[in-house]
Amino acid sequence: MLCTQWGHENLPVEEFFIKVKEAGYDGVDTWLPEDKNERNNFISLLNKYQLAIVSHQHQAKGNSINEYIKSLEYYLALSLECNPLLINSHSGRDYFTLDQQLNVIDTIEEFSVKNNITIAHETHRGRIGFSPYNAMDLFKLRPEMKITADLSHWTCVTESFLENSWEIVEEAIKRTSHIHARVGFTQGPQIPDPRLDAWQEPVDFFLNIWQQMIDYQKSKNVDFITITPEFGPPPYMWTINNAPIVSQWDINVFMKDLLKQKINL
Repeated sequence: MLCTQWGHENLPVEEFFIKVKEAGYDGVDTWLPEDKNERNNFISLLNKYQLAIVSHQHQAKGNSINEYIKSLEYYLALSLECNPLLINSHSGRDYFTLDQQLNVIDTIEEFSVKNNITIAHETHRGRIGFSPYNAMDLFKLRPEMKITADLSHWTCVTESFLENSWEIVEEAIKRTSHIHARVGFTQGPQIPDPRLDAWQEPVDFFLNIWQQMIDYQKSKNVDFITITPEFGPPPYMWTINNAPIVSQWDINVFMKDLLKQKINL
């Protein structure tokens, strides 16, 4: 059970790690600093507090596919430096052609095999996994493709609870290596508060899917299963006069405890 650093970037790293440890998480889910000294300090503290990590690649950029691939390889190598459980990749762009998307997947798979590290493509708006339908096209062409399942983006993009794409969800369940446990709904990627009775229908919907993902991984006798409660700060978090309506930290701790209570881990 991992804690996202998203929304807590301004907290000193050691202070954040202590808070994570005291809250009962097993590790963190975040990206590494680009500055080498900061990165070395981050990794040193990670080891000091014996926290596991899923590292992120979300920074790759470039105006052409070749520039993007070069940048992608750099950030994958950087993400590997902390000896992560796996790497979560915000892969490509939603406007890339099919051939370009496949180029991204193939580059990541080559890096994965070469370095013996699982890399999962996050199902995220703006990326190649932005919709279930685009993802299914990629699944068919790349059987080895693994995902970080954040299906809150899919409920938002399709404006549905995926009732018209259940076969794709079933395929996504089989390909899930990491779970971002955020509850979305038909008009956005994040409900305001999973503790409220008014939002229990989408909470139950996502709990059911997460259970199926975990059950499938257990059936494969995997060494570990990683899940990150990932309710985010504003603008994901709902606000009143630009102030968050609830505490992001409290919401994610609630989700951590709810998952331990409701999900057969």
